[in-house]
Amino acid sequence: MTVFDGGTRQAWGALGGAEGSAGRVAYRGASGLGEGPLPVRELARATVGVCALAAAELAAVRAGRPADAVEPLVVDEGAVATAFVSERHLRVRGRAPVNFAPLSGFWRAADGWVRTHANYPHHRDALVRALGPASATPGALRDAVAGRTAAEVQEAVYAAGGLAVAVADGYGDPQPLVEVRESGGAGRELGPGALPAAGVRVLDLTRVIAGPVATRTLGLLGADVLRIDPARPAESDDAYADTGFGKRSALLDLADAGDRAVFEGLLAGADVVVTGYRPGALERYGLGADELLERRPGLVVAQLCAWGWSGPWASRRGFDSLVQAGYGLAAAYGEGGVPGVLPAQALDHGTGYLVAAGVLRALACGGGRSLRFSLAGTASWLVRDVPRAAPAGAGYAAGPWLRETDSGYGVLRHAVSPLPFGDWGRGPSRWGTDRAQWLPR
Repeated sequence: MTVFDGGTRQAWGALGGAEGSAGRVAYRGASGLGEGPLPVRELARATVGVCALAAAELAAVRAGRPADAVEPLVVDEGAVATAFVSERHLRVRGRAPVNFAPLSGFWRAADGWVRTHANYPHHRDALVRALGPASATPGALRDAVAGRTAAEVQEAVYAAGGLAVAVADGYGDPQPLVEVRESGGAGRELGPGALPAAGVRVLDLTRVIAGPVATRTLGLLGADVLRIDPARPAESDDAYADTGFGKRSALLDLADAGDRAVFEGLLAGADVVVTGYRPGALERYGLGADELLERRPGLVVAQLCAWGWSGPWASRRGFDSLVQAGYGLAAAYGEGGVPGVLPAQALDHGTGYLVAAGVLRALACGGGRSLRFSLAGTASWLVRDVPRAAPAGAGYAAGPWLRETDSGYGVLRHAVSPLPFGDWGRGPSRWGTDRAQWLPR
């Protein structure tokens, strides 16, 4: 069993946790994340470890005990490894999901490589618009990319509203793991609860993996999590089947006066808002972090984005696979001149647990806090600071960490949460089918 893990201390310190508390988290068991060029396994367990510690800290505060009065916690590395590839283990009525569409992947350009992301129909359509109708099949896309430089493909696809990134040979510029700002306000006082986040209302404005991992974790810990999306573009049913645990899902159009009034009512009752849209996207609706905290100084507002909160790429859309390519991780995992991938979408999952940890710590400190995270910030931590740990034990198997649960999509085989706080108990409803209202406290 490992105690005083360096990555856990780093992440806990970045979140503002008390020095020395990170030593209460220990790790055991075998990991399935391997020992590759970068300390992915160490990042994964540290992000889960600080999330577990933050949950225990909040539970202590709500019970009237000192924040550091936390009993030792043990996180199993097998559970972490399984959860970090939860989308690969998912089965929907026995069917494996399609995690990457045919036009998503690495393509050789005239001077290097490009990574595309075309899982959503509107991104696929934009990719084809940018590179011509002859690029609508994998073979044709290969030919279309081969005749251009990687930067030309990248910029043409982005200009069309699609997603493509030139594979970088070196690591990107340093980024902070988290940025924290106090609002000066105080949130609703939380009394004792059966679970660390019991009764906390979380307005979830996130999509795909990182943000939904954060909010499904808060749901596991007792929060009433309500995810709000526009009807278009629709979320992937498979993506929501994996990340929709612990929450409800409703559809609202913020440009519609009636729906906006419903949203404002939800916002008035929220304790936490978690957003996963690129910088500037919510500001046009008056829902940026500064605007939210000016209206409700006691809120906890956690924001995450792909490329960081400053610099020329801050406003660009992005996914884990694209940040791996653009930040130099794909090159680090390449072989024979061909880019590679991390053993998990660790930027997404790791950032998700960090976001949940940040929210839990903010609640323990009384609310009134803005938090910023990014996939690039997690990548920067991975390549520069996360220390290696002693090798994990042998004999990893995913089976002990998989369950079958009924859901709105039928029976799901899914990964359990790696936090030592039980499980969700029920599967997700279907995306967008719940009522846009809070549950009674």
